[in-house]
Formats: sequence, C-alpha cells, structure tokens
Amino acid sequence: ISSRVKLRRARAEVVSTAIQSELLRLQSFSDPLTEVYNRRALDDMLKKYCSRSERLKKPLSFMMIDVDDFRGINSRFGHTTGDFVLLEVATILKSAVRGSDAVIRYGGDEFLVVLADAPVKDTPAVIARIERFMLDWNQSGHLKNVDLVLSVGVSTWAAGKTVDDVLNEADQDMYATKARGKEKRSRTAS
Repeated sequence: ISSRVKLRRARAEVVSTAIQSELLRLQSFSDPLTEVYNRRALDDMLKKYCSRSERLKKPLSFMMIDVDDFRGINSRFGHTTGDFVLLEVATILKSAVRGSDAVIRYGGDEFLVVLADAPVKDTPAVIARIERFMLDWNQSGHLKNVDLVLSVGVSTWAAGKTVDDVLNEADQDMYATKARGKEKRSRTAS
C-alpha cells in the first residue's frame, strides 16, 4: 500500500474519531428521553446566556415548568406512559419557544426554559402558547379522563443577581402558580 493511501486512511480515521468524540460530548448534554438539554448542560449554557445578556444589555427571562400530579400519571398509567408524557411536554415546550431560547430538563418532571432577549413582560405570550398547545394535546385524548396541567413560574435575570437567585424566584413563582391552580380546580370541582 502506498504512503498516500496510508495517509488518507489515517486522516479518515482521525476525522472519524473526532466526529465520534464530538457526538459523545453533545450527547452528554442532552436528555436521552426528552431530547432537550439536561442538567449537565445548564451551567455552561447559563454562563453563555447571562454573559450575552450583560454584554448586549438585553433582558433574560426564565420559566420553571412542572407537570402537575406527575406521580399520579405514573401510578395510574405506568412509567412508559409517564416517559411519553415527558417527551410530549418537552416537544410542546420546544414548539412554544424560539430557536434562540433553550429548553432544559431540570429534573424529574421539571423543565427550565431560558428566554433570550425577553423581558419578563413577554413571558405571558409564551405561557399562552404553551397553554394552547397543552389544550390541543389534552383534547386529542392521549390520557383517558386526565387533563395534563403545567405550572409555570417566571423570573428575570439582571446583572448582580446570581443564577441561583433567579432559579429560586422562578421555582417559588411556579409553586405559587401550582397552589393557585389546585385551589381553582378544587373550587370548580365543588
């Protein structure tokens, strides 16, 4: 075999190894079930989003989203259906935001959405889109006699705030939203 052929094979092997290495790195930042970013990607992404926001003097908003009574769905329909629900929620969230935004599976049945260049006053439009998509999903009868409900909390990042502060604010707002929703549903049921 000529040295040219050996060189081509070696080059192809190096390129193939580099591509496989990059694919593995990217896979380590995405949740295999929902195909959105995972918690491991969070720190790196938030640094980039916050840095960009500060540099360009653009707002940055966060939405913490929880699937209400997810345990009940797993108990009633099984974990395979629970996985299906998480995948569907992730798909709905990705459909409701722009390409410049990020959807992250924060943990279990919680998702975090990072809205680039978006003040907190713009979040109701995104929430309305999510609710409209959820209504369509519920009306298509995926879960028998169950309407899937998402609780959403919002916060905005500003220079001087830590990411933990912002995430805690969004989390607290989400739990307040969840409590209001439970109260409203119990009044409707009575």
